[in-house]
Amino acid sequence: MNIPNAVTLFRIALVPVAIWLIINDKPQTAFWIFVIAGISDAVDGYLAKRFGWETELGRYLDPMADKLLLISIFVALGILGQLPSWLVLCVVFRDIIMVSAILLAWMLDNPVEIQPIAISKLNTALQIILVSVVLADAGFRLGLADLRVVLGWCTGVTTLASGVVYLRTWVSHMTGNGSSA
Repeated sequence: MNIPNAVTLFRIALVPVAIWLIINDKPQTAFWIFVIAGISDAVDGYLAKRFGWETELGRYLDPMADKLLLISIFVALGILGQLPSWLVLCVVFRDIIMVSAILLAWMLDNPVEIQPIAISKLNTALQIILVSVVLADAGFRLGLADLRVVLGWCTGVTTLASGVVYLRTWVSHMTGNGSSA
């Protein structure tokens, strides 16, 4: 255990706090918790790289913390009607498929290492921006309905596109027709 991993665990601990705030109609505070979580993500990454504190645990824990936070907030906002259900299902289903594929490959003793790709990085950025805009709009009454719709569609398209690319990479790896992404 080191400082970056402790910061990541702190971010994981913020997940139920953010969800509680969202479902209890406290979007302003949820927005600030989401901002703090984002800052903690930057801090743990900086500390790990700057001081050579990268660990195998951190390599798994950091993306897991990010996924837990985003997926949980997407689901909570979807249940409350702040995000369209089709988008929530798309985001959640893509991540379930990816994790399932990686676990299946591991169980079949044919592990695949999935590396982030450009479309996936764009998708993650759009998910973060969308959640920030939705929480800020709900909390501060900014009148961003049109922006929310555009961001929702962009997020949906990049979610599907990255899911297709990852699935093709996985199938290629599993059938011996290529290497990991």
